[in-house]
Amino acid sequence: MVRADLHRSKGQGVFRANCSTRSWDQEPPQWNLIPLHCMLGGVLRSLAPGRSPTPGLILGLIITLAAVVAYSGYITFQISGLRELQNNLVDRNRKDSLQLLRIQNDLNSLGLAMRDMLDADEPYPLTAWSAQFQRVRADLNDALRLEEKVAVTTRTPEQRQYLTDSVAQFWDAADRTFALARDGKEKEARAQIRLSLQARQAALNTAVARLLVQNNESEEQAALRIRQIYDRVGRQVYLFLGATLIAIVLTSLYLIRSNRHLFAQLAALSEQRSELAQKLISTQESTLRYISRELHDEFGQILTAVGAMLGRAGNHAPEGSPLRAELREVCEIAQTTLDNVRSLSQALHPVMLDESGLESTLDWYIPTVERQAGIDISYEKSGTPFFVDGHAAIHVYRVLQEALNNVTRHSGAREAWVRLQFMPESLQLEVEDHGSGFELQAVKQGIGLVAMRERAELLGGTIEFLKPHSGGSLVRLKIPREKSDTHAE
Repeated sequence: MVRADLHRSKGQGVFRANCSTRSWDQEPPQWNLIPLHCMLGGVLRSLAPGRSPTPGLILGLIITLAAVVAYSGYITFQISGLRELQNNLVDRNRKDSLQLLRIQNDLNSLGLAMRDMLDADEPYPLTAWSAQFQRVRADLNDALRLEEKVAVTTRTPEQRQYLTDSVAQFWDAADRTFALARDGKEKEARAQIRLSLQARQAALNTAVARLLVQNNESEEQAALRIRQIYDRVGRQVYLFLGATLIAIVLTSLYLIRSNRHLFAQLAALSEQRSELAQKLISTQESTLRYISRELHDEFGQILTAVGAMLGRAGNHAPEGSPLRAELREVCEIAQTTLDNVRSLSQALHPVMLDESGLESTLDWYIPTVERQAGIDISYEKSGTPFFVDGHAAIHVYRVLQEALNNVTRHSGAREAWVRLQFMPESLQLEVEDHGSGFELQAVKQGIGLVAMRERAELLGGTIEFLKPHSGGSLVRLKIPREKSDTHAE
């Protein structure tokens, strides 16, 4: 409920509003009886949507991140297994095959040497090949040592032991052959080569060939496993991309649906807020109009009657008596109170708006503010005046009132400019000063500025809070002409 508290100050006989202790001649009055943003805020909070899409979006984000992390771990595991397969099997198998080929080459060299040793046309004794056998033996032992290090893990210990034992037996037979040759037993030595060394060399060749075949088979199996891993990872990538796209599409659809729902609610809330603001401002103006009328009619008539009765009583008192002087003083107080009540009535709701229109009211109000606030106001009118409906006029008047109050109270400026422009399609009001200007936070949170915005929206117009090049502030209200002469309460 809107309430105006009026009471008499003792010893002064002056009516005050809202417990204010200043005189109306010192500063223009402020009337923010209804803090619109407070009342609207409570209503909007009660109308706010009850469900937010944030929990669903957070859940979707958590699921997506978990899927990405899990898939990243899976891909990392597959790549690690592939790398291990290549390092431990393919690369080692290739190195092992190279050493086996080296062993096979040494064995072939031994086979050629033994064939030459058995050739009857060979003029050299068997001991002449001892040095060649020693070189091949050293190279073969080195190849066997390296092959033992890089041998694939699939080879059994029996296979490794067989190769080692076969090589040792071959060299043991070779040592016995060269021992016979050194003793001059060439015939027995050649027999030893035919019966033992060549057989052992052939057996070694066969074993190495088997190992090479086994390595080739292992390499083919490794290549098959690598292809399977690549195929599996490729399928998983496509599946993950498909799942990700589906998640993105579902999230986007959810966002679109939520946004449409939220925007629909915001549109409904905005419409309800506009209707509520219109009703609140209308109620405020009706209350101020009622209080203004009561002050002007009831209190004005009472004070006029009191003044007349005091005048008649003073006429009956003897000339020069103390009673007559006191009655005259009381009569002056009653007249001052009557003037203040009439000023208060005009401040609450200028009757001139209903009787003479907006233009005449501004012609009266601006000099009044100039006289009361002690600032110079330059008032300019341009364009062809047209009729402004009373309900639209009161909103324009309140915007001007609030803008000039900001100039006198906050800007520190001693000059102001008011421009009223009647345009073919609109009505524009500008209030400019070169004082301290608007603070950004004050523009957003000030109660008076919020009320100015609400009034501009009710008129279907716009209001701007600008900063001129010379500093200070500029309030510009612009309303369509059709709204200014057809606005309904």
